[in-house]
Amino acid sequence: MHITIKNLLKINEIVKSNLSKETKTSTIPKIIAVSKTFKINHIMPLINHGHSDFGENKVQEATEKWTEIKKENKNLKLHLIGRLQSNKVKIALKIFDYIHSLDSKKLADKISSQQQEHKLNTKIFIQVNIGQEDQKSGIPENEVPDFYKYCKNLNLNILGLMCIPPINEDSTEYFVRMQELNKKVGLEELSMGMSADYLKAIKYGSTFLRIGSDIFGQRG
Repeated sequence: MHITIKNLLKINEIVKSNLSKETKTSTIPKIIAVSKTFKINHIMPLINHGHSDFGENKVQEATEKWTEIKKENKNLKLHLIGRLQSNKVKIALKIFDYIHSLDSKKLADKISSQQQEHKLNTKIFIQVNIGQEDQKSGIPENEVPDFYKYCKNLNLNILGLMCIPPINEDSTEYFVRMQELNKKVGLEELSMGMSADYLKAIKYGSTFLRIGSDIFGQRG
């Protein structure tokens, strides 16, 4: 068995075990295998095993890597977890099934116009700058309810909120606030938790986990 499959199965078991201990839900979070920078031959064992959700952070890399594979594997779902520039929206909507990084009205407008033109209904998360960090994009916490209304008026398919907590800090406080904010807005899904903190994210209601190094190993 390929090491990536062993790693994924181990994570699945850990997730299920922690769900029963920590949360009131039996819904198993979706694991996004963050495959950015890895070649397709390193990813194929997971695809052949039946895993369907993969994460990329660059539109061009994803297009080159996944276009043919997705034609051959209709069950695959590709998640954009990196920042999306408005001039890349048209290309992104062709390859990605989910966008986790909606972070501005300008981008919302662009996605809406492209979706109408091409009759698409991409699943979208609003990125929240939960740590108020200057170097990170995202909607400020207090502006999220109004921004969500703006997106709904554009008929965007908003599933939930997404965050990347400050690095080298305990994520707990940020996950608690994200869970409360998600409930306040009335959304069902939460995209939070990576290799270092996904167990904490589960505890606070995450439904999409973005896990890279714990599945694929360290990037070179």
